[in-house]
Amino acid sequence: MIAGRYQLGDRLGRGGMGTVWRAYDQMLAREVAAKELHVASDHHEHHRRLRRAQREARTVARLRHPHVVGVHDLVEHDDRLWIVMELIDGPSLARRIADTGPLAPRHTAALGLQLLGALEAVHAAGALHRDIKPANILLRGDGSAVLTDFGIAALEDDESLTTTGELLGSIGYMAPERLTAEEVGPPSDLWSLGATLSAVASGVPPFQRPTGAAALHAVTFADPVIPERVGPLRPIIQALLNKSPAQRPSAATLRAALRRVADGADDPGPLP
Repeated sequence: MIAGRYQLGDRLGRGGMGTVWRAYDQMLAREVAAKELHVASDHHEHHRRLRRAQREARTVARLRHPHVVGVHDLVEHDDRLWIVMELIDGPSLARRIADTGPLAPRHTAALGLQLLGALEAVHAAGALHRDIKPANILLRGDGSAVLTDFGIAALEDDESLTTTGELLGSIGYMAPERLTAEEVGPPSDLWSLGATLSAVASGVPPFQRPTGAAALHAVTFADPVIPERVGPLRPIIQALLNKSPAQRPSAATLRAALRRVADGADDPGPLP
């Protein structure tokens, strides 16, 4: 029992940054998802990162968007932070691709529009996601996408990027400015969206490498590997994966390009 209110049930998933449980909210008589963050709050640096994640979770909790997971509560229990969220009874986008293969360009573009709308809402609220990747996107029963795990990346430290399996899978989706400790902002999330779209439409992350160090080097210095099967999404992905944040397309330009592809066009239109 968490905070005298949330009864834990089955474990839904576990990663380097936390464990997600199915839980029952006894006060409101509903099922929820409860994420236990794996950070020791007595360490000064971890405590600072924990507070940062807490602030961003509060920001997301104020959002009401169909493609942003609903955050219901923040609970500190036994020196751990728990984020109580809407329960999405569906697979992650990563699992869907692993089970059924990459999605068609039109379908990928349609999901991209949903995720872009979610990111615009988050950015307008003054927050960032920081860890957009197929594993952090859940699918509802109707197939629509939901962004999850907001603010969790605030708990990471630079050394952990190449030492934990959880983050090893994230490096290829992290914008280069994040890996080089430069200033990050909304363009960094758009870069991650571009890497995600490439993986969803091709089945292969654009900077996939055998080791974390090799992936980090590829993101920072190499051109992305974008298979032909992404079709008309190629110019969009290439523009989003520009190493320079200032050269990436704006949200408005990206929306127009994704809309064209989702509607069946062979050309996404003008891009930077």
